[in-house]
Amino acid sequence: MSVDRAPAPAVPVRRGRVRAALTRSRRAGDTNLLVLLAVTTLAAIVALAVWPEHIPVAIVAVPLLIGHLALGPRELPWFVVATMMGLAVVSPLQPSLSLRVVLEVVVVFVLGFIILLSSFRRSRLGVAGARGESMLVDLRDRINRHGGLPDLPADWEAESALRSASGSPFAGDFVVASRPHHGDRFDVVLVDVSGKGDEAGTRSLLLSGAFGGLLGALRPEDFLPAANEFLIQQDWEEGFATAVHLSLNLKTGEARVWTAGHPPAVQLTAGSGRWSVHDTEGPLLGLIPNAEFTGTRSIVRPGDVILLYTDGMVETPTRDINLGIDRLVGQAERDLRGNFEKGADRLVDGLGSRNDDRALIMIHRR
Repeated sequence: MSVDRAPAPAVPVRRGRVRAALTRSRRAGDTNLLVLLAVTTLAAIVALAVWPEHIPVAIVAVPLLIGHLALGPRELPWFVVATMMGLAVVSPLQPSLSLRVVLEVVVVFVLGFIILLSSFRRSRLGVAGARGESMLVDLRDRINRHGGLPDLPADWEAESALRSASGSPFAGDFVVASRPHHGDRFDVVLVDVSGKGDEAGTRSLLLSGAFGGLLGALRPEDFLPAANEFLIQQDWEEGFATAVHLSLNLKTGEARVWTAGHPPAVQLTAGSGRWSVHDTEGPLLGLIPNAEFTGTRSIVRPGDVILLYTDGMVETPTRDINLGIDRLVGQAERDLRGNFEKGADRLVDGLGSRNDDRALIMIHRR
């Protein structure tokens, strides 16, 4: 008896064809650019040989710089070497080797040598300079969007603010959040990776993607143990991080908080006007296998606020962390009184060490 089989879906095939077409067009574009630069450089060298008194030697630097920005690591070394050889041939044809001409030749050769060295370093990445930078920027933007806070019901407000010690978009602090299927459960994690600024940026990018996947796939109480095991498996020399995890029931207001070597969360109880500290226990992530993390429970009622923050907000070389927490609470009482809009940004800009990464998350139940 024959069995009718459903035709295979055409979507993967189409996607494969699109990727192949894009790859071919990119390679064709690289080849065309290489040919154009080669022709331009050859024309410049011929002009130097025919009209040496009218054409400056520095004209060769223009295609070199364009090639440095656009050519890939395979084509760029050959292009630089060929250009330098052509310049070495026409340099003795100059009518007078004055000091200016000699300096121009030396500067172009030094420029070519620097570009050649950078091409060898670029070969580790495997793509051209401008394309490699755009890939890194795209990766950063995608992960930042992934770590954005999701939309919450009208009676909840959530804000986050991050500042890098170096002032760049790359920092050791990052946020991951999850609200599965736009339901009642809302989880948010604030992580502080060892190091600061650009030096911690690569580890932060990797961990934010991994932690974002773990947060949406695991039960709240299982997240920090899984994140700890993942970080241990990386076997980094400076492979530790701190984290604070808030799991919130948006319907009942029940909140659970866990920390891993991180400053404790603080909560404002609107009914009494008092701030309380969530005293939780847990080791740094990435140091102790099978570590246990003890959490706290509370209720977030209308008017209440919970703040999650990194040590850059409360700790400096000359100030104890407990004093820093008291200062944060005092600043929050002044800045958030009756006005919670942009509250996270105001607190981050007004507190903390400018020499350390700073991050803060504010959760407010209206």
